[in-house]
Order: sequence, then structure tokens, then C-alpha cells
Amino acid sequence: MLIAVDGPAASGKGTIARALAKHFGLPHMDTGMLYRSVALTMFRFGGDPASEFEAVRACEGVAQIDPTDPELRSEVVGSIASRISTYAGVRAALLERQRNFASQAPGAVLDGRDIGTVVAPNATAKLFVTASPEVRARRRAAELLARGMPAHLEDVLIDIRARDDRDTHRDAAPLVQAADADLLDTSDMEIDEAIAAAIELVERKIAALA
Repeated sequence: MLIAVDGPAASGKGTIARALAKHFGLPHMDTGMLYRSVALTMFRFGGDPASEFEAVRACEGVAQIDPTDPELRSEVVGSIASRISTYAGVRAALLERQRNFASQAPGAVLDGRDIGTVVAPNATAKLFVTASPEVRARRRAAELLARGMPAHLEDVLIDIRARDDRDTHRDAAPLVQAADADLLDTSDMEIDEAIAAAIELVERKIAALA
């Protein structure tokens, strides 16, 4: 069973994907961390995010990045990741790694921006998780403050809107809801409600395929 969870930044898709993986006993991949690993590699070695060539070269260093490194979730790294994710070369360089993870038995849960449309178009169940920009900005600001990082709501909202624009208008694998994906708007949901709704949607899809 393969579950694809897509959505914009801070929509709750990562938390929901991890919960789905735990519920169904499947491994989980946060594909955004691959792009953040490339971004962190560039940041540490002085790479230029405006250069697709340098970004593609940085993909070779993904395996050397500790996935638990807190710097991966910093706003600086997130901003670089959002910029380099628009490059077709970067997306192509990371695609095989994602598809290999998705093809393992007995299945997997992947979350990102193009899982249901590009990485795993034949996924058993697809969710498109979203929320209003204002709600997502409040969530991201709270998350950063909880980690002891500076965060100003107005600045975070500007960044969220900029990421949305880049993600939805890029030429390579833009962020769109797959035609066969179930929409889950978490704007007015607590996390437990969102997880329960996601599990119900996936179980409904599995039942329909049985």
C-alpha cells in the first residue's frame, strides 16, 4: 500500500503522514527533507542558490547530512530549499531516491509537493492537505518559537506566500492537487481531528479498492 500526501508548507501534511505511517505500519519519507538537505549542503559550503548547476552538484551530498540536524528546519535552509526545488535538474536528481523508497514492500507513506502527481502517480491513496496561508503562518511561527528560533508572524506569512507562489508556478512538477486525491483542509482542525480525518479518507479509499 502506497500513500501519497501532498500540500503546501505548514499545512500539517508531515504530521499527518507520520501518523498515517504509524497507523498502517508503514515506513515514512518526508521528501521535503531531501530538498532541505541539498539546501543545507549549499548553505554550509557557500553555494549559490541562484545557480541550478551548483544546486544539482549539491544533491550528491544528501547522504552526508544527518536527518536529525536541527538546522534542516531553520527558515534560512527552508527558504533555500524552496528556491532550488524549482530546478528541474534538482528534482530529477532526487526523484529516483524517492521512487525507490516508494516501491518497497509492503508499502510506504511519502509526503511532499508532487508525490501524487509525479513521484507516485499510482499510489493507493492520495491526500492533498492544505490550510489558509494565515493559519499556516501561525503554525510555522509557533513551531519556530518552540524550537528557540526567532519568528515574526508577518515575516513568516510573507515567506509562506512566496513559497506558495514558487511551488505552484514552477515549471518542474508544480504543486497541484492530483485529480484523484482527496482534499483535506485543516484550517479549522486540531491535529487529532486532522489525523482522524486523514485515516478515515485512506481507509475509505482502501475499502473502495477491495
